[in-house]
Amino acid sequence: MNDYSIFDIMGPIMIGPSSSHTAGAARLGNVARSIVGKPFRKVIFSLHGSFANTYKGHGTDKALVAGVLGMKPNDERLRNSLEEAQRQGIEVVFQQTDLGECHENTVKMDFFAQNGEMYSVTGSSIGGGNIVITDIDGYDVEINGMSPTIIVRQHDTKGVISAISTLLANNDINIAVMKLKRKKRGDEASTIIETDGEVSSDIIDALKKIENIVDVKYVSPSNM
Repeated sequence: MNDYSIFDIMGPIMIGPSSSHTAGAARLGNVARSIVGKPFRKVIFSLHGSFANTYKGHGTDKALVAGVLGMKPNDERLRNSLEEAQRQGIEVVFQQTDLGECHENTVKMDFFAQNGEMYSVTGSSIGGGNIVITDIDGYDVEINGMSPTIIVRQHDTKGVISAISTLLANNDINIAVMKLKRKKRGDEASTIIETDGEVSSDIIDALKKIENIVDVKYVSPSNM
């Protein structure tokens, strides 16, 4: 059985009414913001299951927007996040959808960056404010935001994983979990790395300079 703390049972410190529909939603938005890592002008939230049916009543819409604006679940400004997004010139759209076989509290977030690029992040609020990111730009992933996490996109070429591991080891960063995904052999791939400690921006920048690395993102639990 999993080990649960009193905080898992009672729920997180938050602006209510629901740990799943508000606290979890805010964390989903915040993690997605970290993954995108660039200024954006529009976000489309495609809501599935219970999220789709009750998002207005439970304030899920406000929580998701608060998250993508960088607010934490206990931020008093969460209640007015829709107005804050409008003030910042960020368009938000909510639509109900069927995302297939996934958790009832799931949302797909499509970000339209100011530089014209588009990013997609899908995740679920699984109870007690806990979350899991399940898809990034079409790659199946599993990120819960509880550990420092490095998200790498690279060309599926020999030596890339070794170079990543060596750089982290040389900087005293211990890898707790490493997962590799690829769409097809020789195409782009993604590597998800959970570490035992925080990773500095200098190390992230160094990873970006490795040959055949396309992009590197970093998710820190301290930001959520």
